[in-house]
Amino acid sequence: MKECNQCGKCCIKYGGGDLSATKEEIDLWELFNPEIYEYVKNNEIWFDPKTGSRLQVCPFLEIAPKKEPLAKNMYTCSIYLDRPEDCRHYPSLISEMIRDECEMIESIDITNQTRAQHKLDLIMIDSRS
Repeated sequence: MKECNQCGKCCIKYGGGDLSATKEEIDLWELFNPEIYEYVKNNEIWFDPKTGSRLQVCPFLEIAPKKEPLAKNMYTCSIYLDRPEDCRHYPSLISEMIRDECEMIESIDITNQTRAQHKLDLIMIDSRS
């Protein structure tokens, strides 16, 4: 398994209506991060604060500055330390990464998914409760 190259596929795919936040996260945002909370509507995330429409892409996903003009886009999360639990836990399964065409996956991970899952679990140990 390769290291994450910040391709953004996971955030782009799940950053819209497929994410949720816990009531506790939303309550904390309301108190301490109003710039995040303004994208919450009826305890669901991510909604345009002006129109009330559900956003298709997470409003906190940003394209990192390029070091070279022709370099491929790399993505960052502007609320990384306060991101929803859904984000912190992804990816949880090798099968998810394969399905989502995660660029961390190598051919050996596909042929030996048990070994790859063990490696993923070690990588994600600090993100999971």
